[in-house]
Amino acid sequence: MPDLAVFGQSLDGEVFSPDSPGYEAIRRPINPAFREVRPRLVVLCRSVSDVVEALTYAAATGDRIAPRGGGHCFAGRSSTDGIVLDMSGLDGICVADDGSATIGAGARLGQVYAALHAYGRTLPAGCGPTVGITGLTLGGGIGLLGRKHGLTCDRLAGAQVVLASGRVVNCDRDHEPDLFWGLRGAGGGQFGVVTALRFDSVPEPVTTRIEAHWSGAGLGELAAVWQAWAPDAPDELTVNLTLESDPGAPVRATLFGAATLDEGPTREFLVHQAGVAAAIELRAGLRYHDLKRTFADPRSLPERAVRSRSEFFSHGLPDGTLASLLTQLGDPGARGRRQLTFTAMGGAYNRVAEDATAFAHRSERFLLEHVGDAADPWVDRSWATAHADGSGRVYPNFPDPALDDWAAAYHTGNYPRLAAVENAYDPHRVFDFPQAI
Repeated sequence: MPDLAVFGQSLDGEVFSPDSPGYEAIRRPINPAFREVRPRLVVLCRSVSDVVEALTYAAATGDRIAPRGGGHCFAGRSSTDGIVLDMSGLDGICVADDGSATIGAGARLGQVYAALHAYGRTLPAGCGPTVGITGLTLGGGIGLLGRKHGLTCDRLAGAQVVLASGRVVNCDRDHEPDLFWGLRGAGGGQFGVVTALRFDSVPEPVTTRIEAHWSGAGLGELAAVWQAWAPDAPDELTVNLTLESDPGAPVRATLFGAATLDEGPTREFLVHQAGVAAAIELRAGLRYHDLKRTFADPRSLPERAVRSRSEFFSHGLPDGTLASLLTQLGDPGARGRRQLTFTAMGGAYNRVAEDATAFAHRSERFLLEHVGDAADPWVDRSWATAHADGSGRVYPNFPDPALDDWAAAYHTGNYPRLAAVENAYDPHRVFDFPQAI
């Protein structure tokens, strides 16, 4: 067994074992469902050489390795009883004159938006400020600017990766192109440890914030209307829908989103074309960075363990299916909060060929998530009700351990090429977990 003290002394960062001060705080991921997992070691990496040293040490000890950017993974892939590589010490952000942004693998979205804002730039990415930019990007990256600018991984121009062998490679369209292709939509925890990402950022827009609330009757009609117009709205407009229930309370609905349009055109579309009630709340003149700070991510993980299942849909749900989903959601016997979230796709998401990147879901209209308490059987019942009308495709950033054919669900026709990338770059499956390629 290699000497742990010698390993620790080789690092620019720190190594934490169960008897180290600070271990209890650093071992816990954001996702509460996996907070009881106790790694043998947590390595706080502050340099690329730290990642290389950790991989060398793990190879000698036989420990499993799990890189951790944000720790939000629904399937707990950023936790292990082996060695967690905490990447939070690699969080530098640099913006060049041409707008390209080089971002350390440990940066969180809140940091990213703030840093890019200082240069008048941003990225199409998610809402949660503590979400890691790396995990989000490697699995796709859906957000409020995505219908205009595409997935976060569509803006990825290059990446630095430490392979299982310890070799450090820089990949882009011209260098290690197969690895670069695989990282854009299927690279989370696979192929190697990403230490830095280079993006083609976009000009930071001025936005109009959108929010509206309903409760009681008519929510099925609201959902039917939403799925008819939201995926076909102008690229400059993203509006998502959440239906939520708490025990003993009526089901309530929230529309939330943003437009890179002024308040007038935004209201005109929502009221006269989408048919949304005029009581909708609009707040214009917000820079994207400021807009993000006004939203609580509807998928933010609470301080209780939850389960989530999801699927893409290429056509609208029939009225009968929507009615059944709402009946189950509002079951008076429910013991915890339940949530259905409809996320609009279309626009720039779908103007990319399915095999151009590893992210294969380029013809979907919307994504539907079912989120409930970890022990609530409603999650599976609700998912099964909708699944009859689904495309069978699942967002890689929302991994689902219950899938029967996960390879087809996450990767569809891209799976054979991904398997070849895995065999080329990690032939001994050092980076392994359930549903790994």
